[in-house]
Amino acid sequence: MSRPIRFAAVLAAAAVMAAPAVVSAQSASLNVEIDQARRVQLRGAAGSVIVGNPAIADVTVVDANTLYITGKGYGVTEVIAVDAVGRTVFQSQVVVTSGDGGGRVRVWRGAQATEMACASSCSPSVRAAGSNAGQPTP
Repeated sequence: MSRPIRFAAVLAAAAVMAAPAVVSAQSASLNVEIDQARRVQLRGAAGSVIVGNPAIADVTVVDANTLYITGKGYGVTEVIAVDAVGRTVFQSQVVVTSGDGGGRVRVWRGAQATEMACASSCSPSVRAAGSNAGQPTP
């Protein structure tokens, strides 16, 4: 391999590694932490976006080619974006998790669950103020 070609290959690899984490529109499965968002760059302009279960994930449309998927409740759902004539430009299973699993505790009192955010002590998280959507029943 000649020196200019090796140099170009190194520059291309560096550019890929330095690029921000953007989800490909070809993704089969997308993991999103609860209360966090992931950017999705579409391969074409979206005319409509469909969320299978809005209690698990929410989608914000920034422009015709950019979506942000936010994890709202634990579980699995699907997000589909179609263009103006109905062709699929994005389809992905979205899995919403707690991330590393640390710092959160779920306290059950009968059928009522309260999610607690824990550091040096625990207190009810913001999610506890809303519904228990996306959480399993005992």
